[in-house]
Amino acid sequence: MTPFGDRMRKLRAERGVTLKEMAEAIGVSSAYLSALEHGKRGRPGWHLIQRILSYFNIIWDDAEEVVRLARISHPRIAIDTSGLDPKATELANRLADEIGRLDTATLDEMMSVLDRRRKKPRG
Repeated sequence: MTPFGDRMRKLRAERGVTLKEMAEAIGVSSAYLSALEHGKRGRPGWHLIQRILSYFNIIWDDAEEVVRLARISHPRIAIDTSGLDPKATELANRLADEIGRLDTATLDEMMSVLDRRRKKPRG
């Protein structure tokens, strides 16, 4: 499941909406919506995201968060490390090899490192 799919599932559960009801309301098949939630489809397009936001009446910061989750929810990614430090290529390849064996605590720890890096002032 992707971060976006997880959020959609939680929104449906919070509002008591079935997959079929939501799919019909936003104009997609329930099979497609299920595949999107489970990470078996690529990230949703802008227009579909807008229909989902409208369907759940999501605005402002919550809408920005849903858009962010959609952006980071492509289940199959490619990382271009050409022109970067060789360690970047090594890291990308090691992560690709190991990600399926990492537990939640390790994933949280790695994401925390990235979050701290993002918040550092660039000077």
